[in-house]
Amino acid sequence: MSLAIVLVVVAVLSLVVIFLFARSRSLQISEGASLAARIQPIDVEAFRNLIDPAEDEYLRRRLSGTEFRTVQRKRLRAMAAYVWTAGQNAGVLVRIGQHALAASDAQTVEAARQLVDNALLLRRNATFALLRIYIALAWPNSGLAAGQVLSGYERVNGSAMLLGRLQNPAAPVRIATW
Repeated sequence: MSLAIVLVVVAVLSLVVIFLFARSRSLQISEGASLAARIQPIDVEAFRNLIDPAEDEYLRRRLSGTEFRTVQRKRLRAMAAYVWTAGQNAGVLVRIGQHALAASDAQTVEAARQLVDNALLLRRNATFALLRIYIALAWPNSGLAAGQVLSGYERVNGSAMLLGRLQNPAAPVRIATW
């Protein structure tokens, strides 16, 4: 009985998170604003460190159970911030790609299509990763897979830089710090 209640609560919370995430992405960016200026760079190395299972295992071995859960919750909150920013950036990059789809150059259109596809996939993965992170906040010993967000973010970064070079070689779009 209590398992059923927990599953219903998790399902409802999941729907709320997905709804809020989708609503925040709903084309609220004004046309006059510079889309590229809305991109917030992410420190990929710090993000990679947070999702590294070897780091989790190291902390699990070195800390007591209580200390590990406290540290892991802090790491999960930091991870959620990175994933949220990646999702926000993906929304901006979808709009950038959509604007570039109107270009006359076939290479630019193909790069824009690839950027839109990758950014939409990243947004979806970020939504599900946030859900898993929030669940893991309740149970910090549970496993977590935000690796798809990092690999998707790196893929989107490459697509954005390619499109930026094709549109304006002097000012490429950069969404990650290395």
